[in-house]
Amino acid sequence: MEEKTYIFEGKTTNEAIEKGLKQLKKHKNQVEIKVLENEEKKTFFSILAPKVVKVEIKIKEEQEKQIEPMNIEEVIKEIDHFMSDFIANLPTKDLKYEVKKEKNLIKVNIDDEKAAYLIGYRGETLNCLQNILANIASNDKQEKVRVLLNISNYREKREKDLITLSNKIAESVEKTKKTITLEPMMAYDRKIVHNALQNHDKIKTYSIGKEPYRKVVVSLK
Repeated sequence: MEEKTYIFEGKTTNEAIEKGLKQLKKHKNQVEIKVLENEEKKTFFSILAPKVVKVEIKIKEEQEKQIEPMNIEEVIKEIDHFMSDFIANLPTKDLKYEVKKEKNLIKVNIDDEKAAYLIGYRGETLNCLQNILANIASNDKQEKVRVLLNISNYREKREKDLITLSNKIAESVEKTKKTITLEPMMAYDRKIVHNALQNHDKIKTYSIGKEPYRKVVVSLK
């Protein structure tokens, strides 16, 4: 693959380099930089005779990552190793956890009341930890691996509460004829609300906004 080379100029070496990196949208570690000889820039007002520094910037050829086929047992071992080290560094080092495969999903379960602090406000800490586990599971693999983390049955309790909330909101919208926008929710929670009301004959739901402030809107059809 042919390497691409570009020439940039500026009043100083740093200016020329910064201009080049900005235009190429690259970092210094992604390119090779060579300072060319300074040249006098010919201008009508020769008295100024400003100096011009030219630099040659060559974009390094990126090495493609070797993507490995997924071995679910190896993935489970990687997650188990991470969980073991993670828990060993917690104030509650004796937490019990389980990692298992269920269909096309890897479930990680911490069933211990002492782990409640790992849930966070409305599951924020739990979801962050789940994202870390998902990244570990899918790193350099040919396919994505779904990981679901549950702590002290929080998922079940949260789902029950959200279904109850969804039905109450639907009743209010149907009665008042006014659209209601819920507060920002994680994608997992939004899906529960959508599923709870998807078969309602008079109510529809949709999401608005960008993460992490995406919200569910409940309105009449």
